[in-house]
Amino acid sequence: MPASASPTRKLAAIGAIVALVVAVVALGIAVGKAVEGDRDPGPAGAPEAAASAGSQEDPAQQKMFDDLARQTSRRQEGDPLAKGRKDAPVVLVEYADYQCSFCGRFTRETQPELIKKYVDAGTLRIEFRNFPVFGADSERAARASWAAGRQGRFWQLHDTLYAKTRKGAALAEDELVELARASGVPDLDRFRDDLKSAGAERALKKDQDEGYRLGVQSTPSFLVNGRPVAGAQPTAVFAQAVEDAAARADAKGAKGAKGAKGAGAGK
Repeated sequence: MPASASPTRKLAAIGAIVALVVAVVALGIAVGKAVEGDRDPGPAGAPEAAASAGSQEDPAQQKMFDDLARQTSRRQEGDPLAKGRKDAPVVLVEYADYQCSFCGRFTRETQPELIKKYVDAGTLRIEFRNFPVFGADSERAARASWAAGRQGRFWQLHDTLYAKTRKGAALAEDELVELARASGVPDLDRFRDDLKSAGAERALKKDQDEGYRLGVQSTPSFLVNGRPVAGAQPTAVFAQAVEDAAARADAKGAKGAKGAKGAGAGK
């Protein structure tokens, strides 16, 4: 890619590669597990991919994943939609819809294990992206989660929304206010105002635009230090992805330290 290419063009190129990786994996999984049934198809019936790319990418491909991680891992101090240290060596970015049953499965079954084993240890940071694909009810729930985050209760409402599969009327505004009350949101009038605010619309659009640029087609979809993992995989799949990413980060850090030491010795 020419050195003069704009950041937008670079991100578009990276997104095309990720979309290709996910599409290839999705095809293999769809063929191998077609008999499982009960799958969330995502928008336009897109197949739900299942696994991340393997660990044998060439250096150019690894650089693409590293660039993708830099572009998508926001690492913002005090981000209410994130868990874990800002400087954690591994960042898992999740694109999800609140009407997606497989997103709920990840939240209930896998995320607590990742938090206990990796987030609490300082290895992993989880950053959530609202990526509604099932229409207005999903978009309203996404804005509600952002509104709860304005009062420091994003994760509480997030977990309440995913405690069971909720569809349609269960995500009406009054229902969301009651769920916010149950989640400990202190100022429900402010919550209702924030839910309908321009700020909520902008935050939602930012997350959606990021996902679409990357080629995200179904929920849940994840990036682990830039490497795609699509679908509600077993916890072991995510654990392996996190450990592999941590090992690569450690190796890269050691190599950088060695290079710096060598450069200092040469002076």
